[in-house]
Amino acid sequence: MNILITGGSKGIGAAVVKKLAADAGNKVYFTYANSAAAAKELAAASNNITALHCDYTNTASVDELVAKIPGLDLDILINNAYPVFYQQYFHKMEDADILNSFGVNVLPVIKITKAAIPGFRKKKGGRIINVLSTFILNKPPTGLSDYTANKNYLLSLSKSWATENARHRVTSNSISPSFMETDFTSTTDTRIIDQMKEAHPLKALVTPDEVADAVLFFCHCSPHINGVNLPINAAEDLL
Repeated sequence: MNILITGGSKGIGAAVVKKLAADAGNKVYFTYANSAAAAKELAAASNNITALHCDYTNTASVDELVAKIPGLDLDILINNAYPVFYQQYFHKMEDADILNSFGVNVLPVIKITKAAIPGFRKKKGGRIINVLSTFILNKPPTGLSDYTANKNYLLSLSKSWATENARHRVTSNSISPSFMETDFTSTTDTRIIDQMKEAHPLKALVTPDEVADAVLFFCHCSPHINGVNLPINAAEDLL
């Protein structure tokens, strides 16, 4: 299978790339923006991994990737990249920051997915997998309204992609993992992380490798599994 994962040089993305590349029958493409050294190292790990530069904060860079997509002959698209993160109370956010966040975190996902769907429909098969967050479930956290709203927007799109393309055997599913220790969350106070672990039902946070297992499931599951959002949170929201 030909697979593209955005934001694949570190964290969840890198874990997914490694897991998918373990199957020699897969050709795995991943995008990176600023982590050139990590991307080079990951691409060198296997001859079926290819790194593609794409900076979501640069419209021309996104458009270059979009132009390449028909030639990749994709079977699977995994939307994982989320480059700009605002941690601020909603009433304190500048209008320009909200607009910029949507432009660099959501709009590239729309463009890339729009470019992939025609190929999926032509092949009568394809899979879209979106990495979201448990922040969209139940009570949202304070200070992360922008992030939560964007992830909810992508969830709504994912459901529409599922219903609009189901008869072409194209699925669109999402995963919503809980907090993880990655570069994305590296600025979080270690005391807060310790409190999270102590309050967690398993006394341990989910890992990128465990999230990658869920992505792998959606890569191979029946097309009857479509329009699903899978929480990965040890039933925390049920306890």
